[in-house]
Amino acid sequence: MGYPRDNLAPGEQVVIHRHPHWKSLIVPVLLFLVVTALAGVALGYINTSDSLSDGTSMWLTIAVIVVWAVATAYWLARPVLSWRTTHFVVTDRRVMYRNGIVTRSGIDIPMRRITSVEFRHGLVDRMLRTGTLVIESASDEPLSFHDIPNVEAVHAELYQEILDEDDDSNFGRSDYGRGDYGRGDYGRGDFGRGDYGRGRRR
Repeated sequence: MGYPRDNLAPGEQVVIHRHPHWKSLIVPVLLFLVVTALAGVALGYINTSDSLSDGTSMWLTIAVIVVWAVATAYWLARPVLSWRTTHFVVTDRRVMYRNGIVTRSGIDIPMRRITSVEFRHGLVDRMLRTGTLVIESASDEPLSFHDIPNVEAVHAELYQEILDEDDDSNFGRSDYGRGDYGRGDYGRGDFGRGDYGRGRRR
């Protein structure tokens, strides 16, 4: 499932789009291999056992296949689908996080509200080039986003977007827009209220 770009505002540009790191799929894949191996052993025993009748063997074979299918759906298909439908997105205006298969949830953090960004990763995460990104916004608790691929590069890019947002905000409220020219002495000075208009006649 690709990221639904219909959620973007007009003119909004995607800077970063990430799914969780593939590390999050290691455990589901290992469980799938273990379940498959056990199912293979069980089927081999059922088909080679002389103590089981043909009818019993058939029903046991069906039972093993059903158990294997349910376990595969729960321990492999569900995590993979969850991984595929989880999106960490940075645009030039906000940070977005979307996840969920049937029930969707999401978080939006405007760039102008972000006060700090940090990343954390241990030795294994550094080897796999992943980690946790922590974003703190004004008046809100810090939010942690786990298993972000290339977390250091994402941190640097996000920090640059925050700086660009600050530069744009400062330009919009610079002294030119609120400075002395618009409220200075020319508009309220002596020329408009001085001796020229109320002076003494000689």
